[in-house]
Amino acid sequence: MSIKPLLPGALGFGTAPLGNMFRAIPDEEAAATVEAAWDQGIRYFDTAPFYGAGLSEIRLGDVLAQHSRDEFVLSTKVGRVILDEIEDPAARDLGEKGGLFEHGRPNKMVNDYTADATLRSIEDSLKRLRTDRLDIVWVHDVAQDFYGDEWLAAYETARTGAFRVLQKLREEGVIKAWGLGVNRVEPLELTLDLDEPKPDAFLLAGRYTLLDHDRALQRLLPAAAAQDVDIVVGGPYSSGILAGGTHFEYQQAPAHIIDKVERIKALTQRHGVGIKSAALQFSLAHPATAAVIPGATRPSRIAEDLAALGEPIPAAFWTDLRAERLIAQDAPVPTAV
Repeated sequence: MSIKPLLPGALGFGTAPLGNMFRAIPDEEAAATVEAAWDQGIRYFDTAPFYGAGLSEIRLGDVLAQHSRDEFVLSTKVGRVILDEIEDPAARDLGEKGGLFEHGRPNKMVNDYTADATLRSIEDSLKRLRTDRLDIVWVHDVAQDFYGDEWLAAYETARTGAFRVLQKLREEGVIKAWGLGVNRVEPLELTLDLDEPKPDAFLLAGRYTLLDHDRALQRLLPAAAAQDVDIVVGGPYSSGILAGGTHFEYQQAPAHIIDKVERIKALTQRHGVGIKSAALQFSLAHPATAAVIPGATRPSRIAEDLAALGEPIPAAFWTDLRAERLIAQDAPVPTAV
C-alpha cells in the first residue's frame, strides 16, 4: 500500500541529531527543536533506538507526550536492542559510521534482527517514547555500511525474523506500515524482489539527494513506484554539507564533494535560490518520494526547512544543473515557475 495517505505532509522531522549525533546537545535545546517543529505544523516524526542508544526516543517522547497521540504520525526502527549494561559509546563498532553517537547514552547496543528481538525492541521503544502505539516501523541499517561483507547474513536474519513479525503486526492492525530504513539501495532492491513479505515503504537516507542519486534513479525508484512502495527520503542534505555543514556520509566531506557543492552553490547564487530549497525540492520531485525528513538540532532550522520547501525555483536553474552534469539527465525536477 502507499503510505502517502498516512503521512501528514511532504515534510517530516528526522530526529537522529537529538541522539547527540556529532555533538552533545543540551536537553533544553533538543526539546525546543521538537516544540518548534510541532508549533510550525510538522506532524511526522521519525526516530530509532540507535540514535544515542535511546536518547532521541526519550527526548522526542517527552515532548510528544504533551500532545494528543491521534494528532501525529510516529516511526521508529528495529534491529538494535538497548541494554541496561554500560559501554564506551566512542568504542562501538559502527561500521562506516564510527563515533557517530559517541555523545549519546552509554547503554550497550546489541544488533539483533530476530523475531524475539524485534518484539522486544518495539516494547522498549514504546516505553522510551511514552506512547501506546507506533504507526510505521523500519528495519534499521541491514546493509553494507554497517555489516560489510556480512550484510547478506544480517539481511537474511531480518527477512525471516523482523520482516515477518512486522508484516504480522501490520495485518493485525498493531502498526500501519513497515519497511526498511537504510543508507544503501541494494537491500531495498533485494526486498522488492521478494514474493513475501511485502513492505509498504522504505526510508532511504542519503541516496536520493542532489549529491547522490544515480544508483537509486536507475532501478530502485522505478521498481518501488511500480509496486506502490513509497520512498521517504532521509538525509536530504547529505549529512549537512548541503545545508552549510561540513559532513557528508556522516564524516568530514572529502574534497571532490566540497567541490561539487561549490559548483551547485554557484548556480543557486546565479538564480537567486537557496541550496536547501534545491536539495529538498529535488528529493521530493520523484513520483516515488512520499516525504523528506531532514534532521535538526536548533529550533530555527525548522522554519528554514519549511521556507525552503515553498521557495519558487526557476526552471532555468534545473536546466543549468543538467547542463553542468550536476544532476542526472533523466532525474525528475520540480514543476518550475
